[in-house]
Amino acid sequence: MVFFIILGYPVAFVLGGLATIFGLLFIGQNVIGFFVFRVYGIFADYLLVAVPLFVFMGMIIDKSGLAVRLYDATHVLMGRLRGGLAIATVVTSTIFAAATGVVGASVITMGLLALPAMLKHKYDKSLATGAICSGGTLGVLIPPSVLLLIYGPTAGLSVGRLFMAAFIPGLLLSAMYVGYIGIRCYFNPSLGPALPYEEVNIPLRNKLYLFLTSVLPVAALILAVLGSIFFGIAAPTEAAGIGALASLVLVALYGQLTWKNLKDAVYRTATISAMTFLILIGAGFFTIIFVRLGGNQIIQQLLMGLPLPKGGVLAVILLLVFVMGMFLDSLATIMVAVPIITPIASSLGYDPIWFAMMIMVTMQTGFLSPPFALSVFYLKGVVPPEISTLDIYKGVLPFILIQITALFILTIFPGLITWLPNLMIN
Repeated sequence: MVFFIILGYPVAFVLGGLATIFGLLFIGQNVIGFFVFRVYGIFADYLLVAVPLFVFMGMIIDKSGLAVRLYDATHVLMGRLRGGLAIATVVTSTIFAAATGVVGASVITMGLLALPAMLKHKYDKSLATGAICSGGTLGVLIPPSVLLLIYGPTAGLSVGRLFMAAFIPGLLLSAMYVGYIGIRCYFNPSLGPALPYEEVNIPLRNKLYLFLTSVLPVAALILAVLGSIFFGIAAPTEAAGIGALASLVLVALYGQLTWKNLKDAVYRTATISAMTFLILIGAGFFTIIFVRLGGNQIIQQLLMGLPLPKGGVLAVILLLVFVMGMFLDSLATIMVAVPIITPIASSLGYDPIWFAMMIMVTMQTGFLSPPFALSVFYLKGVVPPEISTLDIYKGVLPFILIQITALFILTIFPGLITWLPNLMIN
């Protein structure tokens, strides 16, 4: 699997193709029946209807110009701080992640929007690109994350509870990114100089207008989606429909609901959704054959047989997920790894919701870690020529260390994950 992925073949076809070859060789033609039932199961899953709905919500919001408004507001509020533009980038990415749930959209949008401003004001290239990539990866965790939608049915967990569980860890990571940028630029102002006073000195009335037209609408959108789940008003699929409709209303209010924008959003939604379901099918085939041939039992026996306490076994599991994230698409990682490692976590006595968040935070590092750091490649596609891939890798390294630190914090204080789900109204 790793060999063919390194050669550059699409992940879905590698997983599905290998499953077909090994299935026919070791199981026989009956394996085709397994595959048919697997495809039917994926397309019959009502919960997965939320995938294209949430993707559409993200795509239409991307067309609304909301990211520009958010960045303008945070840029004005934080521009006088050292590293203020990079901090504004992380804050905007955090809010934008909660409105879209799609990593690629956040990284590309902020790369086009925030990077030119930071370069203009002589920000360190690595710090600027690291802030954009790390902020964009918050879309993996902060609901409505498409990856959490896939994780739920794969592990047999409530997607609504996963959404609530991810909220505080997502904000924790965002706060840690902001703290790192602020502290580093405070002691070394050349990395991220404060903006001139005249550039951010605007009347209070204008600041209020920026808040009312940027932060308030997206807050209403997030409340419409997550609030309906938290208070038991709607299931995740229904909440996705609410979000899709609310995003259309929001774009119409901004005057951006044009035929071109709607057509582009629908086309990109269809493309991303097709890719997502193709990976689900291919990874589902792979998992069926892997389990049927006893691969899951071998891995479970290997991990449970390690001469380590249960904390050590957890560390090994997270390390395996981290390595998988360096080579595999996150969807494929979930589909291949989660059915195998979830029973191990249960046998060790870990809360399944807490364990799921530990896996998701670890998977975030996969978006930043070479050789297949998707966030790095998303950003590289829109940066000016003077910024090299090495500059971006240097920039994301401290943020990977921050993510690892967050894992330790969530291990010591598990209530940061479990508190909100336990308050939910079922």
